[in-house]
Amino acid sequence: MKDVYESPLCSRYASKEMQYIFSPDKKFSTWRRLWVALARGEMELGLNVTQAQVDELEAHVAPENIDYDLAAQKERELRHDVMAHIHTYGTQCPTAMPIIHLGATSCYVGDNTDIILMREALLLIRSKLVRVLDKLATFADTYKALPTLGFTHFQSAQMVTVGKRATLWMNELLMDLEETDHRISTLKLLGSKGTTGTQASFLELFGGDHEKVKALEDKIAAELGFDAVVPVSGQTYSRKVDYAVLSTLSGIAQSASKFATDLRLLCHLKEVEEPFEKNQIGSSAMPYKRNPMRCERICSLARYVMADALNPAVTAASQWFERTLDDSANKRLSVPEAFLAVDAILNIYENVAGGLVVHEQMIARHVREELPFMASENIMMDAVKKGGDRQALHERIRLHSIEAGKQVKDLGLGNDLIDRIAADPAFGLSRDEILSHMEASRYIGRCPEQVEEFLDNFIRPVLEKYHDALAGEAARLSV
Repeated sequence: MKDVYESPLCSRYASKEMQYIFSPDKKFSTWRRLWVALARGEMELGLNVTQAQVDELEAHVAPENIDYDLAAQKERELRHDVMAHIHTYGTQCPTAMPIIHLGATSCYVGDNTDIILMREALLLIRSKLVRVLDKLATFADTYKALPTLGFTHFQSAQMVTVGKRATLWMNELLMDLEETDHRISTLKLLGSKGTTGTQASFLELFGGDHEKVKALEDKIAAELGFDAVVPVSGQTYSRKVDYAVLSTLSGIAQSASKFATDLRLLCHLKEVEEPFEKNQIGSSAMPYKRNPMRCERICSLARYVMADALNPAVTAASQWFERTLDDSANKRLSVPEAFLAVDAILNIYENVAGGLVVHEQMIARHVREELPFMASENIMMDAVKKGGDRQALHERIRLHSIEAGKQVKDLGLGNDLIDRIAADPAFGLSRDEILSHMEASRYIGRCPEQVEEFLDNFIRPVLEKYHDALAGEAARLSV
């Protein structure tokens, strides 16, 4: 249908895998899995629920069994989505209809499903983080010793290497991966807490047997693949959980945006560029343009995620007592769309990181232009060894540097700092002695070693731990 709004997160950006996790099929079939787990647990703990009823429910869990037309009709009648799906499920399972949702409240299916979906989505995000790290690791290793200008305040500073700079991007992603792991490992189901979190309805069903009430939660959690449920709650799990998860996603967006911004600046310098396809058009008006559109898209989507992360913060702060419903509409938007956007960001990031184009001659040119300034301290120290006054020489270099800067910036000429120093008798150095300092590799410190140590000690163990992720589907080339 082209006459209604469609989210560009689905039509343009996010993967099919992530879209499925937050699809109606996944959501409502998970509701049914939860109803099966509830019924099975109640049966095993002695309530009047039969194996035939559990089997009937289980036979109709799959998405293809969901009658969406009937569910929509029931929701129009009842003005309640959970009750609409209970009646729809009951129509297909007439024998089990009397015991569906027994003792539960709407948040039993709604909140538990939200936790399940967020965990599955985080697992997908984790795999994509690993794949991006793998691409950047190859890049960093390849260019670990290639000198390039470092920048502070976007002004030329001491040299680094192209590969060392990539480790800065990777280290932030590594922090995000650790945070994602933490979120996955600590997510807990709401369990079966009842309307205000007291489990009063289940205590009534089990005739006051507290142990059976607790055992029911354990059974539900185990069937859904969780080790634990939240220890206490109102009707819902704390909305701070949503905030924590979206904060993790915001962190990934921040890291990706930093990378993409750096690359956009490098693209302007003509040193490193994102992939550019053979028939790709950079501008409708300027045929020569090679705009960094993929990195711009990363920054754009990242901005959305960082702003979106405020939604659950406000929601968590404004929940009244045991529950209020002003979280519902917001959660339906903010949580899935944050995941869809980060999924899209990582698809693009993987694509860009796997196809970075390095222009080594342009990098070398920029290094040559600034190297005389970088070498000035070493030159000064050589002159001091020959009897020069360090403070006086420092002032001479400062004055020569100002004049050399004028040659470059005001007159458009080359950097003649070396010629000026060679002609200054205060230094007592020959031109050859001065030129001996003009080897860029002398100014990169431990960059190659730092890259190797970082890859060996931090990145390769992660890639080995999550090697299955590297067999996953590559990012789409159409990003």
